Amino acid sequence: MKAEYRDGVYRVRVRLGYSNLLVVSDRAEGVSAAITALTYHKAQLQAYLTHNPLYRYSLEPVEVEGWAPQVVKLAAEAAWKAGVGPMAAIPGALAELALKALTKTGARIGLVEDGGEIAACSNKPLTLAIYAGNSPLSGKVGFHLTPEDFPLGVATSSATVSHAVNFGEADAAVVVASSAALADAAAKAVCNAVKGVASEAVRKGLEKAEEIEGVRGALIICGSRLGAVGKLPKIIKLEGSPREVLEAALHFHG
Repeated sequence: MKAEYRDGVYRVRVRLGYSNLLVVSDRAEGVSAAITALTYHKAQLQAYLTHNPLYRYSLEPVEVEGWAPQVVKLAAEAAWKAGVGPMAAIPGALAELALKALTKTGARIGLVEDGGEIAACSNKPLTLAIYAGNSPLSGKVGFHLTPEDFPLGVATSSATVSHAVNFGEADAAVVVASSAALADAAAKAVCNAVKGVASEAVRKGLEKAEEIEGVRGALIICGSRLGAVGKLPKIIKLEGSPREVLEAALHFHG
C-alpha cells in the first residue's frame, strides 16, 4: 500500500472487504492510523453481526447491548435519530471513527471516505463535488468547505446510483452534520422520503431533513430539480465534464 503525495497531503485508496476507502492526511502516520482503525472496527462489526443478525437486516432502529463494539453503538445511535436501520449508518460510523484515530496523530488535515460517506477536518478549504447519477446536475454542483465548516460528516444516498435498499426516488440526497454516522443515517431517511412528482418529492425530503436532530443541512437532486435547506457549506457551480469534475473533487486549497 503506497501513499500518493500531492498538494501537501498523502492519499491512499484501499479496499477492505466490501469497502472502497480513501484516506487523506497531511501526515503519513495519520493515514496509517486511520487504516488501522478501519481494519479494527470492521473486524469488531463482523464479529458482532455473526451473532446478531437482526442488526444486519433490520430496516428500523434497534437496541444494542452495553458491551456492543463502538462502531455498532455509534451507528445504532445515529439510526435512532433518523428512524432507519442501523446498517444504514455503518459506512459513516467507520469513517468517523477512522478520522478520530487520524486526528490523534496531530494531523491538521484529514479525510476518510467510505463508499461516498465522508468524515473530514481541515485547516484548509476543500471542494467536494456531488455525484447524482444520470441527473443533468451530476458533477455540476458541489460544496466549498472552509475551516469554519469542520469537523463535519457529509453523506449521500441515491435511489438511482446506490446498490443499497432505497424506497425513495432521489438521484442524490446529501446531508451534512457534525457526525458522519448521523449524516449517513439521515441521508438514507431523506432519500426514502423523496417520492412522487419531482418538486413535491424534493420538498418532502427537505422536510424530513429538518426533522432529524443534529442535521446541519441537506441538498436534494431529483432529475433536473435541486433543493436545499439548513446551514450548508457554500454551494458552488462546477465547470467541466462530470468525469473531470469528479476526478478533481476532494481538492484541498492552499
